[in-house]
This record gives sequence, C-alpha cells and structure tokens, in this order.
Amino acid sequence: MIYWGKYYAVVLAFISFLFSVTLWFSGFKLEGIFVGIWVPSILGFYTVIKLINEK
Repeated sequence: MIYWGKYYAVVLAFISFLFSVTLWFSGFKLEGIFVGIWVPSILGFYTVIKLINEK
C-alpha cells in the first residue's frame, strides 16, 4: 500500500500512455493524441498536489 501511495501518479500516467498507444495503432489517431495529452497532465497535477501538501 505504501508503494501505491507514493507512485500512483506514475502508474496512472503509464496506463494512460499504454491506452494512448493502443488507440493510435488501432486506427483511432485523434483519440490516441487526446489520451496522450493526459500523461503530462496527470504528472503535473500530482506535482502540484505534492508541493501543496509539503507545506
């Protein structure tokens, strides 16, 4: 459980990346690009939350 609490954003970003690649190679290129944008958004949101909680 400690692992999940520390790395959940990386795991979710990786799942999003895999989903994006799957969509892209399945022929859904625009959807794959849209889902691919989630990866930096997830990681950025996690960084902001982590910085807020450090105070």
